[in-house]
Formats: sequence, structure tokens, C-alpha cells
Amino acid sequence: MSEPIWSYVTPGIPDELFDRLPGIPMSKCETRLLIIGQLRLKADSILWDIGAGTGTIPIETGLLCPKGKIVAIERDEDVAGLIAKNCQKFGVNNVEIKIGSAPECLTSLATDPDRICIEGGRSVSEILEYCWERLQNEGRAIATTNSLEGLYAISESFAKLQARNVEVVQSSVNRLETRGNRQVFAAVSPMFIISGEKL
Repeated sequence: MSEPIWSYVTPGIPDELFDRLPGIPMSKCETRLLIIGQLRLKADSILWDIGAGTGTIPIETGLLCPKGKIVAIERDEDVAGLIAKNCQKFGVNNVEIKIGSAPECLTSLATDPDRICIEGGRSVSEILEYCWERLQNEGRAIATTNSLEGLYAISESFAKLQARNVEVVQSSVNRLETRGNRQVFAAVSPMFIISGEKL
């Protein structure tokens, strides 16, 4: 039997280990670590990841919570296929892939989540409002954005939903890269991570 690609118990899979599709966004490793930390997962958490993209969050959380259930929601069939390919690559068996646009496609999900991660979507406010109704009591939701407009919309939604213990974190990460014969620090795109709890 071959050695698994990621044999560690900690998250932080290097970006280059994931299969990619051109133009499909991927949460960078350091940002993923912040997102996973903000989710505050339990061993048996039920997580909905909306706008799952490459599948990095479902894979990392699936490995962390083998007793949990992760639902990766993605509207593009090719991208959903990429998530399935990455799940197979990393031996993750507790990720269900749901193809469709949120919030409409979420109505067919039978199990309510205790954790929600919104990484994308055409109407983050509408998605967050629907998800909040389905979120279990004492559940936790996070949403990410890289724009001030997105930060405002998400903050306004959390206020409207009367979320508790709201936190906002902005990542600021630099990586050492080789460019020509020099080594320089290059910034990883900053991201706002907004979290709140349903009490």
C-alpha cells in the first residue's frame, strides 16, 4: 500500500500538491489555516463549504474530522469534478459534492450544518441569510472576501442576523520566492475572514 500524499494530522497541505484548473481560485495554504482556525471544528462537525473551488477547505477539514461530514457546494460541473479528483488524491471519503448555485441548491441538503464556510457566491448576503436559518444552534459561520464592499455586505448581514461573537481577521502573508538569482518576499493576496456564532 502506498504512503498517503499528506500523512500529517495538522492542516497546511502545500498548494502545489492540489490538482488545479486554469482560472479557478484556490485558498492559499496560509489563508486556509486561518479559515480552518476560525471554523473551530469539532470531530463530528457537519460543514457546508459554499464556493468550494479547488476543494482545499473540504479536503483539509475532511482529513481533520474523519467522523464529520463535509458538503462541498460548487456550481460548475468541471470544478466539482476537480474537487472529486482532489478528494480521491488525498484519500478523503467524507466529502459530498453538491453541484448547483447557492442558495437554491441547498434546499435539497437533508442535514443541517453546525459549521458554514462561504468562500464565494453571487449573493453572499442571500446565501448567508438562507444558511443561517439552517445553521444549528451554537453553530458557527464564516465568510471570506478580498474587497471592502464584500466586508461591508457580510458585516451588515451578520448584524441583521444578530450573530454573536463576530470577529474579523485580515490575512497578511508574505512568501519567500526565487526570482532570477534573487530571493524576495512576495505578498499573498490579503483576505478578510468574518466569523459569527448562532446562539
